[in-house]
Amino acid sequence: MRIVFFCHSLLSDWNHGNAHFLRGVVTDLALRGHDVRVFEPADAWSMQNLLAEPLGAEALGEVRAVYPHVVPERYALDTLDLDRALEGAHLVIVHEWSAPELVMRLGERRKAGGTFRLLFHDTHHRSVSAREEMARYELTHYDGVLAFGEVIRRIYLDAGWTRQAWTWHEAADARVFLPQPHVRPERDLVWIGNWGDDERTAELHEFLLDPVKALGLKARVHGVRYPDTARAALAESGIEYAGWLPNHRAPVAFAQARVTVHVPRRPYTRALPGIPTIRPFEALACGIPLVTAPWSDAEGLFTPGQDFLIANNGQEMQRHLRALLADEGLRRELAEHGRRTVLARHTCGHRVDELLRICQQLGIEASELNPITRERVIA
Repeated sequence: MRIVFFCHSLLSDWNHGNAHFLRGVVTDLALRGHDVRVFEPADAWSMQNLLAEPLGAEALGEVRAVYPHVVPERYALDTLDLDRALEGAHLVIVHEWSAPELVMRLGERRKAGGTFRLLFHDTHHRSVSAREEMARYELTHYDGVLAFGEVIRRIYLDAGWTRQAWTWHEAADARVFLPQPHVRPERDLVWIGNWGDDERTAELHEFLLDPVKALGLKARVHGVRYPDTARAALAESGIEYAGWLPNHRAPVAFAQARVTVHVPRRPYTRALPGIPTIRPFEALACGIPLVTAPWSDAEGLFTPGQDFLIANNGQEMQRHLRALLADEGLRRELAEHGRRTVLARHTCGHRVDELLRICQQLGIEASELNPITRERVIA
């Protein structure tokens, strides 16, 4: 197939975790022999912020080396040549951070006789936290929606925003996110995530800052959009703030620590059960023991207690961290089980298999779905 992606950015993941999963999907599709084209706006705010980082240009070069099959074409919306972009396309996937005007124009092309299948891809909580904003997207002529959780799939259908939708969870790129046995742990705990928008400030104190301080752990935090108050709170808890971390460097950061934690944003815990976001997939793929603040695994993606531990409050987080840090065997058992689960069910390769089955439902010929592969990727 010729597959065309429109997204905010795949080269930059600065405050833009949606890039993580799609990089792996694009890579897997390309290695299976599909012709994949990616379009991203020339003025993408994530890219602008990445290049403003002291090591931004260096990290961008690394991204191109780690993901050689991810070669986006930058465009300006007012000069985008859709005829050229869509030429020969069998499947077009438009990410929900795309401009509403672009979403509408692509739908009009599909209505006007476009032979490609057209899907909208939602990987955010705005369907519940900003419904009016999401309702602006004109999806009447789209073939359906790819939603990264069952609850979001139901929202699109119940709201009448689309006629059909599929649950398409994010997953780990197992080529990049894997254990680093040559790296020795230097600290007790690492957390990778952005502060951002007061969506989990209280939770970060309860499940990260306070337990680290109470246990006297050596800990490091990576991320962006930390206001002065957040940096002061980290310092008061004895946590090193290490700033922005390009996502492809996360496996080494995980390997340098004995445990990590997951602190979901409030919209996911309260309104969108079943969606862990991508961080747990990547951490488990890297083979680091994980303790998570409460979230409901409503879709049975994992086995809590075996793939990771759940702390229902700050005191439980302290107990779990204390037990794991005192018992290397327990850390190894938890990490190995979590990694096995990801490799068995939750890699980008698994999600590409799901995507190809959806394409088959949409009527794309089997000969297009299964080309003579250059390299079949097995996690």
